[in-house]
Amino acid sequence: MLESPLPQLDRLFDYRVPEALAVDAAPGVRVKVPLRSAGRSARGYIVELEERGEEGAAGYEGALSDLDEVVSPVPVLTPEVWALARRLADRAAGSACDIVRLAVPPRFVRVEKQFVARQAAEAESAAEAGTTAGSTDSTGTTDPTETTGSTGSTAPADPALPAVALSGYSASDAAHLAEPGARAAIAAVATVAVLDEQTTVGHWALTVAELAAAVHRAGESVIVALPDYRDQEELEAALAHVGVDDVVRLDARQARTERYAHFLTALDGRPHVVIGNRSSIYAPVSHLGQIVVWDDGDALQSEPLAPYVHVRDAALVRQEQSGARLAFVSHSRSTEVQRLVELGFLHAVAPTPRYLPRVVPTAEQDDADAPQNAARIPSAAWAVARKALEEGPVLVQVARPGYAPVLACTTCRAPASCTVCGGPLKVAGARERPSCSLCGAIAANWSCSHCHGTTFRFASIGAGRTADELGRAFPGTRVIVSDGEHHVLTVDARPALVVATRGAEPRASGGYRAVLLLDGPRMLARESLRVAEDCLRWWSNAIALSAPRATSVLVGVGGELARSLATWQQEQVAASELADRRALRFPPAVRLATITGTTDAVNATLTDLKALLTEAEWAKMDTLGPVPADEGTVRAIVRFDYSIGSPLARHLRALVVKNATTRRSKAGRAAGYRPPPPTLRVRLDDSEIME
Repeated sequence: MLESPLPQLDRLFDYRVPEALAVDAAPGVRVKVPLRSAGRSARGYIVELEERGEEGAAGYEGALSDLDEVVSPVPVLTPEVWALARRLADRAAGSACDIVRLAVPPRFVRVEKQFVARQAAEAESAAEAGTTAGSTDSTGTTDPTETTGSTGSTAPADPALPAVALSGYSASDAAHLAEPGARAAIAAVATVAVLDEQTTVGHWALTVAELAAAVHRAGESVIVALPDYRDQEELEAALAHVGVDDVVRLDARQARTERYAHFLTALDGRPHVVIGNRSSIYAPVSHLGQIVVWDDGDALQSEPLAPYVHVRDAALVRQEQSGARLAFVSHSRSTEVQRLVELGFLHAVAPTPRYLPRVVPTAEQDDADAPQNAARIPSAAWAVARKALEEGPVLVQVARPGYAPVLACTTCRAPASCTVCGGPLKVAGARERPSCSLCGAIAANWSCSHCHGTTFRFASIGAGRTADELGRAFPGTRVIVSDGEHHVLTVDARPALVVATRGAEPRASGGYRAVLLLDGPRMLARESLRVAEDCLRWWSNAIALSAPRATSVLVGVGGELARSLATWQQEQVAASELADRRALRFPPAVRLATITGTTDAVNATLTDLKALLTEAEWAKMDTLGPVPADEGTVRAIVRFDYSIGSPLARHLRALVVKNATTRRSKAGRAAGYRPPPPTLRVRLDDSEIME
């Protein structure tokens, strides 16, 4: 497999292994190979080795080119990961090398030499121990890994795990999760777990740790994919609490040398518990027994690089190929997981007895003319916060970071824009003057371009201004801000007002004594297909940071969302959303493919696609567009059923290759000729177009 961005090179090439390189040449090692184009070479991996006769490769009568170099003798690309990358790339109409680039970190020679030396020392010690055991053991006991009998049958499938005890769940659900190949959607217990006097984690982390510990004790590996480093630190603490010390962390925040060292550790053949962000799903562990995905609805679980494979899809494919157990754990179920539950593919697991946090929704308000304090925090929420501060910290979730991220004209309420460049105006602090968020110009002598007004109002209040308001309302109380600029992971049990943006909420020792969810209407005003499930997930995750029997107040939101949160039945919203999307033929009821490029390229692709598909396949899809996109391009959207996903992805990939390899006539290949850049881009399961 070559490391190349060119789609026409996304296939396997045959090369001859010279005798001098035969010792180190093995499947999975890094190599350099000639391209026979201006004497250049390319990097790649050996995928498989095959004995060939003197006549060369099957179907090819010429002589094969030799490998230039074996870069490293360590087989970093395992057959399992290669099969996963190939399958995911085919499903997404992309290149396998793009997924391998995510799965295999860059090489560092010093780290690799240390790994090879450690492996050699361990092999030598094992050989010495085996020699000693062989000279004293004469019982003739058969190796348990060998098959018995004369029928040629293979070893039986892995049995169920020993008894799995999950805090907060019934024995029958725990027994189901222990079965071979079990697939489940687990609703997390919506509170915190106090591990010791210094450590408090979300109860979900304890659940995942208990499940991972049971699998690891049975001699199998576990992969847990988490959205960010905050979740990873919680899970690490929970794993240490349940006695799992063989934890391999693959995190984008690690130094590159450290990440490569941990990757090689996962490759050593022993069972490990691997935790990390979305790329950890490709960890090269052996004896994979469990895959866990925490909070699959989080945007950080979606890969932003081509071919844009979501960790949920990668986990589903890897579970199918490996036969491992699979669990999606969350407080609020995504519509994709809800679809799999309704299909019977995933078994729904809920806490027993049912845990019901206390959530109090408030009526929707019109805050256009009301004071900011009264509009954002009603009297009932003030009372809850005041009482809770007598016992410990209170969490206040807001929509935006900063002080006043958006300003508007007081007279006409139009967004205030910079008179220099037209960018939006903001206020960075209580004593700061309004300035442009783009060019930084101070808005001196500002006047509205619509009504010529000269005064501002706060169209959006950020975490900083909210903290100032709460500090004045509760004098003498600590106020802590946690957002993208102020990283706070934990707070102690002393009374404090913790103002945090969604996703940046720190953990409180013993849990928060109250949670105030502000800016609900502003969060729901975002234009997105997923706005309802996103808001429900943000609110649910914040509520789950509260102590048992603590009160959470949802401000300004009513209707189905508020009822589902108050009754803690988020799956009803997921089911309702899924039903609506089935009627409208929106994901995840169907799959999407976006085709972007020049008008001629997109129209030609749609025409060729219709010719390649059968009438039955064409009837299971429909096309929207083309419509103008960015920079003179157009975009068409193809909606199709899951049943034709494989042939459609295959045909789209073939059309991308066709477009990339199109060249001008020979007359145009005069001196200085450069091939035109590709004019077609295809992306499957693109959720961004619904934003």
